[in-house]
Amino acid sequence: MLASVASCAVIGLNGALVDIEVDIGPGLPTFTIVGLPDTAVQEAKERVRTAIKNSGCAFPNRKITVNMAPADLRKAGPAYDLPIAVGILVASGQANASTPKSVFIGELGLDGTVRHVNGIISMVSTAMEEGFSQIFVPKEDAPEASLIPNVTIYPVQTLGELAAHLRGEAPIVPFTNSTGWQDEAPIEGLTDMAEIKGQDHAKRALEIAAAGHHNILMSGPPGSGKTLLARSLPTILPKMYTEEALEVTKIYSVAGLLPKNRPLITERPFRAPHHTISYAGLIGGGRQPKPGEVSLAHRGVLFLDEMPEFAQNILELLRQPLEDRVVTISRVSGTITLPADFLLVGAMNPCPCGYAGDPVRECQCSPAAITRYQKKLSGPLMDRIDIHIEVPRVEFEKLASRGTGESSKNIRERVEKAREIQKKRFGNNPHKQNSNMTPADIRRYCQLNEKGQAILKMAVQQLGLSARAYHRILKLARTIADLEGHDQIQTPHVAEAIQYRRREIN
Repeated sequence: MLASVASCAVIGLNGALVDIEVDIGPGLPTFTIVGLPDTAVQEAKERVRTAIKNSGCAFPNRKITVNMAPADLRKAGPAYDLPIAVGILVASGQANASTPKSVFIGELGLDGTVRHVNGIISMVSTAMEEGFSQIFVPKEDAPEASLIPNVTIYPVQTLGELAAHLRGEAPIVPFTNSTGWQDEAPIEGLTDMAEIKGQDHAKRALEIAAAGHHNILMSGPPGSGKTLLARSLPTILPKMYTEEALEVTKIYSVAGLLPKNRPLITERPFRAPHHTISYAGLIGGGRQPKPGEVSLAHRGVLFLDEMPEFAQNILELLRQPLEDRVVTISRVSGTITLPADFLLVGAMNPCPCGYAGDPVRECQCSPAAITRYQKKLSGPLMDRIDIHIEVPRVEFEKLASRGTGESSKNIRERVEKAREIQKKRFGNNPHKQNSNMTPADIRRYCQLNEKGQAILKMAVQQLGLSARAYHRILKLARTIADLEGHDQIQTPHVAEAIQYRRREIN
């Protein structure tokens, strides 16, 4: 008898429907899986065989052929265990063959339990778009699957339980999402701006960066608070829209990093990879391409501490995602594009020993060593960073003071107001900020008066700025004006934007 069961694959961040065709016919007892399966799928034969037996069902002692269509799509991972088992039960007459508009996803344990798989939200989303209305998923993944509307989610705990449901003996109760995901606690390890002593200039720069989605680089001696400042940035970023939360959740689901107790990520990501990270770790990749750090930081912050310690060829990989806000990974099996719209925050010491220009400790580095160290960050990469600031040593009086600074909540309110101005400016598009204005947008929204033009001309000539740097100063000035509620860019806004540009090394 022939049976057909629908399942789903994950390619990049998107799903793709897979038909599991099972034929049980006469011949020597064999179990064959075709349709470009990988090793994990081939091993499903033993998992499925044992799970069926331990679930109180009979495994057919006949010739079993499983075809996974389309045959030119590589099938990877254990998510096909459950649909293969269901196909065998239906083909052998142990379950109801009537499974229209149903998709089955899940890994099987040897005792018949149905286990978690990665990428559930992508697969359920694809199934819904293709017209399927009933999705059978592992019980553990039901909260995540329920984020997709207009489908009925059935949480499956064991294969035996699913077989009884398909026979009509003990129906599985559909999962109902009754939890308020929006009330989740923020990510641990982040710092409120009020707890940071001093560094008012750096806090101002971070506020501008958050308001206009501008990349920022902090330079200062060890212990001056660069990492603490970076970890406070997500607390002043605007809250994510539902669409953004689903985007981020999909990325983490496919990467297998979605916390069990958080089916929906509502706080902006903060990623801080170590400087020994590899190409695939930063950009993404692998035999079956998975998201890298630039995609895991999508809609959030990518923090590179000790930036010159990263391999130069790794840092240069950031050029394309900083401009295009996506990364493209090409492999023999195909090409996938992953989102990478992140806010880059870098931190570095001014020299190898860290104390160049420090008023207290003497620098032990030669001028040549300092230049060589700072040159590890190439000009093209530095040109893509809008804000360059010095983070000096904090004075004792400020460290010992009992007072606190302005809270992240208050700063976030100003940032959100500036973002609302930008949203209206760009046709109610919440994903377009001042930092990614086109030349046409700059010409329209970044008009300067004569004094502002004169100051900017002088800066371009004296600092040797590129055309990209010129445009970035205008974008930064536009953000500063938005924070202050001005329709037109004023001369002080241009002057402040210029001071955030990188100075040439003497």
